[in-house]
Amino acid sequence: MTETLVKFFVNLMGGNPSSEIGKVIIISILSMLPVIELRGGLIAAALLDVNSVLAFIICYLFNLLPIPFILLLVNFLFEKLKKTKSFSKMVTKLEQRVEKKKGTIEKYGYLGLFLFVAIPLPGTGAWTGALIASVLEMNKKKSFLVIAIGVLVAGLIMMLLSYGLLKGIIG
Repeated sequence: MTETLVKFFVNLMGGNPSSEIGKVIIISILSMLPVIELRGGLIAAALLDVNSVLAFIICYLFNLLPIPFILLLVNFLFEKLKKTKSFSKMVTKLEQRVEKKKGTIEKYGYLGLFLFVAIPLPGTGAWTGALIASVLEMNKKKSFLVIAIGVLVAGLIMMLLSYGLLKGIIG
């Protein structure tokens, strides 16, 4: 799946995956996307043979880029979008998804938020963590800090997997 996304973004940007700037653009965009986030960015970086330290820095920073906007604006946007015919169902589904995942964070507070973001499992990550923190009306500054530390840990885990195991398998 990651290879397909990489090709899509290369074509979309008119970029060349063999050029360093093309690779940086691809992993930057992938790292900002929900669901894919830093995890997909690092996998793509390893597949594109981007320097691991450079890839980590880019994927980390670009994964964090949307988080303040989510923390600050998501509740406001959800309320406005729920009033529209076009987006009401989508927002309701997102809220239901958040409801299913918020138990750990409610129970353990900021430690739960950290663990939710730091352990790279499907359905976890900075985007969902920020959504849950917003829904639970957690302190935005503390939530951002905790999410940033969680993404750092998830990034280190994914870097070991992407540049260790993955490179061992494909390299």
